[in-house]
Amino acid sequence: MKIFMTGATGYIGSYIKSMLLEKGFTVHALCRNPNDLENHTNLVKFIGDITDPAAIAEAMQGCSRVYHLAAYAKPWAKDPEIYYRVNLEAVRHILDTAQNLGIGRIVFTSTAGVLGPSGNRPVRENDDRIGEVMNEYEDSKTQAEELCLRYVEERDMDIIIVNPPRIYGPGVDQESNSITRMLKLFAAGKWRIIPGDGEGIGSYVHVEDVARGHLLAMEHGRKGHRYLLSGDNLTYNEFFRIMKKITGKDHRLFKVPLPLMLLGGHLMVLREKLTGTPPAITPKWIRKYSYNYALDASKAQTELGYTYRNFEEGLKQTYETIRNDDYRP
Repeated sequence: MKIFMTGATGYIGSYIKSMLLEKGFTVHALCRNPNDLENHTNLVKFIGDITDPAAIAEAMQGCSRVYHLAAYAKPWAKDPEIYYRVNLEAVRHILDTAQNLGIGRIVFTSTAGVLGPSGNRPVRENDDRIGEVMNEYEDSKTQAEELCLRYVEERDMDIIIVNPPRIYGPGVDQESNSITRMLKLFAAGKWRIIPGDGEGIGSYVHVEDVARGHLLAMEHGRKGHRYLLSGDNLTYNEFFRIMKKITGKDHRLFKVPLPLMLLGGHLMVLREKLTGTPPAITPKWIRKYSYNYALDASKAQTELGYTYRNFEEGLKQTYETIRNDDYRP
């Protein structure tokens, strides 16, 4: 079976690509730089961009399934329209091409961010969102999900949506692997802050578990449904307590109030205007720290057979790997 993939050079995608190759599938990978992919008998490299319909059509020829993972997920862009060109319009090109070629099934990688903050219990797939979307990334992904569901309803396409949260684990070193970067910085004594009072909650999941969740969604997911591929729900205080335990480092950490973090974000945006240096984070993303993001993975566990490892176990394995500078899956 031939499978079309975008994002095969990315954090999650590199794991999915390896898993598919191990299972004997032929992977058609659309990528901008073929040198970022290894050579493999069953890996066919197509040079192109996901915003180019012609490149998509060429790479998708002969395939029967699609994994679409590529996205613009950086916390800042000089031109905010790039979020919509890459995260929304490219999805339309992929769906239209897949329908024209009669491709049977598509797994679209979204983000748990589209579901918004959690209230008095962990968020589930069909919960109404609390509050408005907080940045262009969430907005573009929300609109992309709506597009997928519209194609399911109006064109009877077989599309499954998966929503991973904060991902950690060894892998390619890029923005989506920020927790592993933070782990390295903490171990080196170069990370010293805890957001707010440390009681904000997030859901943390190992990248390999998320990748396996994608394969399970392809095999068992229901058409037009979304699945949260989440993990352990932890406060920042719990998160850093575990980080200290597995690294054996007891570096002093400082709790930074949200208003001070917002000031820092505004200053970084101002610095970009003056010097052209891209901000590491912006106020739109910093405001997310004032909310909890606990998630409920029970639907994926029940319907897909999805499982995830304990956070402490997964972070320990990650730390042992990055100490050996082994970053590729």
